[in-house]
Amino acid sequence: MTTEVLIDEAAEQAAFGAIIEADSRIEPRDWMPAAYRKTLIRQISQHAHSEIIGMQPEGNWISRAPSLKRKAILMAKVQDEAGHGLYLYSAAQTLGITRDEMTEQLIEGRARYSSIFNYPTPTWADMGAIGWLVDGAAICNQVPLCRASYGPYGRAMVRVCKEESFHQRQGFEILLTLMQGSPAQREMAQDAVNRWYWPSLMMFGPPDDESPNSAQSMAWKIKRFSNDDLRQRFIGMLVPQAEVLGVTLPDPELRWDDEAQRWHTSEIDWTEFHEVLAGRGPMNVERIRNRRNAHDDGAWVREAAAEYARKQNEKAVAA
Repeated sequence: MTTEVLIDEAAEQAAFGAIIEADSRIEPRDWMPAAYRKTLIRQISQHAHSEIIGMQPEGNWISRAPSLKRKAILMAKVQDEAGHGLYLYSAAQTLGITRDEMTEQLIEGRARYSSIFNYPTPTWADMGAIGWLVDGAAICNQVPLCRASYGPYGRAMVRVCKEESFHQRQGFEILLTLMQGSPAQREMAQDAVNRWYWPSLMMFGPPDDESPNSAQSMAWKIKRFSNDDLRQRFIGMLVPQAEVLGVTLPDPELRWDDEAQRWHTSEIDWTEFHEVLAGRGPMNVERIRNRRNAHDDGAWVREAAAEYARKQNEKAVAA
């Protein structure tokens, strides 16, 4: 490597560092370290995969929702998730990876998505618990990403977070309606909260001292807060809302610690988290199988669109 190349790379690294330090934005044409690019591709594509896989647990209930109004709302929500996935895939593509590559990584099991979507949804109350807990956790995690140092990611997250706020309110309203209903409905709502509470806390990732990527992502200002800080914010949001709903958060040790100025909780079962993350959760196999089948079934649409684009291009050239 020549001296000139080393000097140029040092200058580019310095310029990159200055942008990060100034709390400004890195754009696709800017120079960036290979590790920064790799981290972004991993995080954004994983985020996109989560939105697409996340359509399955709720799409399962569209035809069985208890009223036409509930069907319409749930259908709109599932469509929102599809849109979120497309925004995020587009943001990842600005980093040099193709959508086909990302899809292959997902359906071949080489890419991860949020572990939360590998749990079953046996009752209508699950739609409420997912909206209140899962989308509530997503909001806590994703609102700071609107200020991510990579421009396309941060801008995509603005619309995503606005729509997730609607999803969280929709889930809260489902649970509130059930909790004002019959004893059986109240029991169903509490059961759903019991099943989704701990997995939703796991959504923020492992404890800070066990998170391999968190510190570097924060240094690059991709992330703004640590996993544990976000988890604490989320719990603080849930406690007063649970009181309004009339549900009990399933943690007998949950209390505010005045001395430490943080919420004290029972120990999270990280063994379960790692099992699900490794592909051994209740629904991992079915989720990927469904995604693979959908991809294969849609091959003719992609081929037809590509052929149409080719013919249109030929016409344009001829003209």
